[in-house]
Amino acid sequence: MKIVRESLIEGAQRAQGLTIIIDVFRAFTTTPILFYLEAKKVIFVRNPEEAFSLKTNYNDIILAGEINEQQIPGFDLGNSPSELIRKPKGFLKGKTVVQRTTAGVTGVISALAQVQEVILGSYVMAKAISRYVLAQNPLPEVVTLVAMGRRGITQSPEDEGCADYLEHLLKDRNYNSLETLKSIVFNETAQKFIRGDKPYLPREDPFFCLQKDLFDFVLVAVKEDGLVAVRLNRI
Repeated sequence: MKIVRESLIEGAQRAQGLTIIIDVFRAFTTTPILFYLEAKKVIFVRNPEEAFSLKTNYNDIILAGEINEQQIPGFDLGNSPSELIRKPKGFLKGKTVVQRTTAGVTGVISALAQVQEVILGSYVMAKAISRYVLAQNPLPEVVTLVAMGRRGITQSPEDEGCADYLEHLLKDRNYNSLETLKSIVFNETAQKFIRGDKPYLPREDPFFCLQKDLFDFVLVAVKEDGLVAVRLNRI
């Protein structure tokens, strides 16, 4: 099994084999929490217009997402794990959530132009992801890890670090937890939350995003009836 490392939107566009799109801050920490809150289904869209169209045509649709980190006007939720985790379990029970984000969701949609399915990557699902990949029979010849970075245009230590962790789990490569955490926490990608000077960047979000292996399921995005749907696979 060959591990290919890619980054950013252009990396997603080069995806091959079994593909894992990584967005730690915050999309793919948020998506598993949507399922934890008992959402029935999650659909990914490229832009707000697609989301509003779906809400017009279907009942029980919740819109969640951001453009450049800020909640989209007219959406019900932003892209904050801590905002969601304050909600009671069952808050989304039976609902379909339409999610749009600048980096992670856009990366998944871009990758699906080349591959059949995409695994959503983050620290909170990392061990489950590794078990899912290693349980494939036969093992995939190629696994592409795409770290989406800041807005899909510049690399970020949390996504590259999560890719390192997944590579460690899949191939027993070295992973230094303390050094990786230091590189993330003191970088601007985490500091912009820690400063607490922007309400759409809650201080609490990095605490949830950097927790390893919270969930025992894997989220897989596929094309389904003309949409990009996210499926939950328990491990």
